[in-house]
Amino acid sequence: MYIWPVKNLLILVFCLCCLGANAQDSSSSRPEGLPFKTRQRIVDGMGVTIYGGMLLWLNSAWYQQYQRVPFKVFNDIGEWQQVDKAGHAWAAYSCAHIGYGLWKWSGYSNTKATLLGAGSGWVFLMGVEYLDGRSAKWGWSWGDVAANTFGAGLFAAQQLTWQEQKIRLKFSSHLEPYPADLRPRARELFGTSLPNRLLKDYNAQTYWLSFPLPASWKLPKWLRLSVGYGAQGMYGGYENTARNDAGALTFDRPDIARYRQWFLSPDIDLTQIRTRSKFLKSLFYTVNILKFPAPALELSRGRLKGHFLHF
Repeated sequence: MYIWPVKNLLILVFCLCCLGANAQDSSSSRPEGLPFKTRQRIVDGMGVTIYGGMLLWLNSAWYQQYQRVPFKVFNDIGEWQQVDKAGHAWAAYSCAHIGYGLWKWSGYSNTKATLLGAGSGWVFLMGVEYLDGRSAKWGWSWGDVAANTFGAGLFAAQQLTWQEQKIRLKFSSHLEPYPADLRPRARELFGTSLPNRLLKDYNAQTYWLSFPLPASWKLPKWLRLSVGYGAQGMYGGYENTARNDAGALTFDRPDIARYRQWFLSPDIDLTQIRTRSKFLKSLFYTVNILKFPAPALELSRGRLKGHFLHF
């Protein structure tokens, strides 16, 4: 569903709120600075305040624009070539990742921090899904629920099994250069400001699974390999047409091909970069949900091509 970019933005705001916590020093039985009990009260309060505040803000500032209806379900699994579903998975994974870091910093065990991080993020996204179900414009989406569950589960399963993230789910975006004849439709769908274009434009987004390289290769531990997924040519959820309230066509471009893209690119695990700075450790941990520009191979429409840098 198309409200996903709002969730995307809220996840990034949540990440910025968490930079003050050092997620790397919680293994010590004698923490520097604040005692664990104090940290736990702070983090527990942050969780309730941030997640609760996000839901209240969405309910009052976003959903009030649309008529409230009895709870309903709708099927949007085919929209946007499933790029929006990848976004839901990334949102749940990111909530779990950031939440885990905060609760681990506050002194909780790996198991408790994992369950709190993954569970609270999943519950928050289910709260948003419920608000969708009460909106005339959207509805409860089982596709969204499945993607949310996959993202939270991917983090939790690895953390409980290995106590680390061997497979990371990441996000990247860029400013898509639209030709003049398509700019009005792109502006209508995705907005004109930089944040809107980066966070709302499904044609510009790529979602990545980042894997470690074999230890036998004896390469730096921070170097990884990522497989990315995106799509192009999308000027509507299902097809490249649009109608006004009267049913008249306002945009009709069935000639534009809608296609999926697969990428292969090197990646960096920022948490494997050694530093004595607690701020940098916290920063690296927090922004490790983002994939930074790197050379990439793209497979799409049966052809392989290279990119000097892909965002």
